Amino acid sequence: MQMQSVTPARLVTTGLAFGESPRWHGGRLWVCNWGTSEIIATDAHGNREIMLIVPAVLPYSIDWLQDGRLLVVSGREGLLLRQEVDGKLVTHADLRGLSKSPWNEIVVDGRGNIYVNGGGPAPAAGEYFGPGTIVLITADGAARQVADDIAFANGMAVTPDNKTLILAESHGNRLTAFDIAADGSLSNRRAWADLDGYPDGICLDAEGAVWYADVPNKHCVRVREGGEVLQTVTVDRGCFACMLGGADRRTLFIVAAEWRGFEHMVGDARTGQVLSVEAPAPGVGWP
Repeated sequence: MQMQSVTPARLVTTGLAFGESPRWHGGRLWVCNWGTSEIIATDAHGNREIMLIVPAVLPYSIDWLQDGRLLVVSGREGLLLRQEVDGKLVTHADLRGLSKSPWNEIVVDGRGNIYVNGGGPAPAAGEYFGPGTIVLITADGAARQVADDIAFANGMAVTPDNKTLILAESHGNRLTAFDIAADGSLSNRRAWADLDGYPDGICLDAEGAVWYADVPNKHCVRVREGGEVLQTVTVDRGCFACMLGGADRRTLFIVAAEWRGFEHMVGDARTGQVLSVEAPAPGVGWP
């Protein structure tokens, strides 16, 4: 029996293109505003600021090193960029030799290991993405592939003990888990939850549940390992990602926008929103 409840969301801010890769950092929600090259930050009341203009249109995603420097995945360019203390962006890792497809999401775990996904072989005719991969960038800057054959790699999260990485496989309709070894390698690949949906961005909470965003179904869903649905937040447009934040990390922030297909992602439409809802358990782990 599923313990599902549908919860309404509150509008935080509007007028974005496509919000992606939300991160709670420094008391604000940071969002990659795809199609504009902007990285923005907004507080819980919708007051927002452009934090950075990046040399990418889409996809691009963000996280932070343990010393506080910002990392930006420039997906189509195949570069992982780092913002120095003077504000300049420099290359942290060159991923072009590891993939013929764009890179997508990033997570930095509690030990400083960096995981970036997407990439993979060149897509087949008529497709936008080939089978995805995950690469690991270690503290010495070395990058290597640690997983492959992923059905559209999307959101990633690492558990608080740094022992498990959970991945959204959007075209596989599942959340997939890996054990993380001491050297950052991934093993013991397994289904964490088979879903009736298309998981995009994800985050973890203190009760061991995962929130996932779903574009076609226009909702965010909280699930246990095994797939039991605990809560659903339904909105009027596609949900691209979600993040637990706020003062006590009990606010679920959702980035949503009208979806008109990959070919229409860049344009003048500004249907993107940030919404929020109070969550039953605080966020934990990384991001």
